[in-house]
Amino acid sequence: MNYLIAVYANKVEALSARTALEKSLPSEQISILGEGFESTDEYGLIKPERQAKSNLQSFAYWVVPLGFACGYAFNFLENIEIPTVDGVLNQVAGGLLGAAFGLLFAFAVGSSVESNVVNKDASLYRDRLNAGKYLIVFHGTSELVKIATNTLHCFDVENI
Repeated sequence: MNYLIAVYANKVEALSARTALEKSLPSEQISILGEGFESTDEYGLIKPERQAKSNLQSFAYWVVPLGFACGYAFNFLENIEIPTVDGVLNQVAGGLLGAAFGLLFAFAVGSSVESNVVNKDASLYRDRLNAGKYLIVFHGTSELVKIATNTLHCFDVENI
């Protein structure tokens, strides 16, 4: 699914562009964001739950093995004895505790830190909406996006 987002300075231009798009493209694939219409959050331009899950997975990918290695090494170097485990399993148990700490760290940090790369475009659009501008969002196949782009260029578009 491809998206096309066009920025218009006023409501009249945005409505004119949407009317022109509706003549040649399916209207359920066209949305206007701005005052009196949907916001970026209502439209779903920013999905914090998906972002948090992605951050959690990317942190866990490297923090859990690192936690295991650090827990294993710490237990090996310090000769900490876990009463119910003997020998090499003692260090493995230390590694598992380190991995569990790594997973806890990934959960705490990964779900709370916002990704600036993902939010960069969405915040730019939100800033434009806060400045009183309007966005037309079209989603469809690449062929339909090309048609929509040609149609929207006929109007006083600020940015596509």
